[in-house]
Amino acid sequence: MRDAPLAYVLSAPVIYGMIVPLVILDLSFTVYQRICFRIYRIPLVRRSDYLVIDRHNLDYLNAIEKLNCVYCGYGNGLIAYAREITARTEQFWCPIKHARRTLDVHHRAERFFHYGDVYAFQQGLKMLRRDWPDGNDPYAPVRSDRVEK
Repeated sequence: MRDAPLAYVLSAPVIYGMIVPLVILDLSFTVYQRICFRIYRIPLVRRSDYLVIDRHNLDYLNAIEKLNCVYCGYGNGLIAYAREITARTEQFWCPIKHARRTLDVHHRAERFFHYGDVYAFQQGLKMLRRDWPDGNDPYAPVRSDRVEK
């Protein structure tokens, strides 16, 4: 801390203050999917597949670095968790690709209908709403295939 630039130290409350909206986001998305996904029979997203907090166990990090790793692991994992919940919601309700190219499209969008293809949308919507290749049982949590073992 003694060697840290003053601006870094002064910005810490701003950075760590974000924990409040992150926790609210976490609770909101968890409650949302527990209620709505069960109604629509969308497979639940397993939170533990996305929120992995383990870097604080590294011996070569000091206490501040460990705290930072916990914070960043939680924040980035939470955003990935929320994104998957939102992507499944989009697959169920509006699986249509955008008219223009978007940056960093989620993996589910590959199977969405092309913009303006009314026939494909009308013919395929029911099937896409039931087609969850990463989980057949809509009430079973789904493990992410991106988690390294």
